[in-house]
Amino acid sequence: MPDDVPTPEEPPDMSVETLRGKIREIPDFPKPGILFYDITTLLKDAAAYRESIDLMLAPYRDTQVDIVVGMESRGFIFSAPMALELNAGLVPVRKLGKLPADTLTVEYALEYGSNTLEIHRDAIAPGQRVLIVDDLLATGGTVRGTMELVERLQGVVVGLAFLVELDFLNGRDRLEGRNVTSVVRY
Repeated sequence: MPDDVPTPEEPPDMSVETLRGKIREIPDFPKPGILFYDITTLLKDAAAYRESIDLMLAPYRDTQVDIVVGMESRGFIFSAPMALELNAGLVPVRKLGKLPADTLTVEYALEYGSNTLEIHRDAIAPGQRVLIVDDLLATGGTVRGTMELVERLQGVVVGLAFLVELDFLNGRDRLEGRNVTSVVRY
């Protein structure tokens, strides 16, 4: 490093409350009555983003993880750096029509209808240990669909990691006693 460039210092550890303070709350988005938790304000702060990844990783650092599955689309923001840190592969789960090769699909319920997720058929080998990652756990429907896809490929789900969990929507209750971790809970 050149002499005139200062050596970067390690940022101080942030508390969960500090991270919570970096998440902007937007009422009535995307529709009246919904309080939207906007993580873009956390992401633009390099130290907060780094800390959120570290806290999401912490429960899994001593767990064998072969594949990190990132859920479309904000899950990709966290799953890619987590896969690198865990020395694991990265597999995207996408909405219907976004993957180019042969896929498996699952339809899951939303409060206002349904949606379809897909994964490449060759994305996970039988017995591979999988960590599923997303930005937010709400009702649990999307992650249940993702787990179904992983398990149809005979992957072993070792954990479900989220930055934010909305406790009042009881999504954790729908996840059948799985290893669910989250950093910021509302």
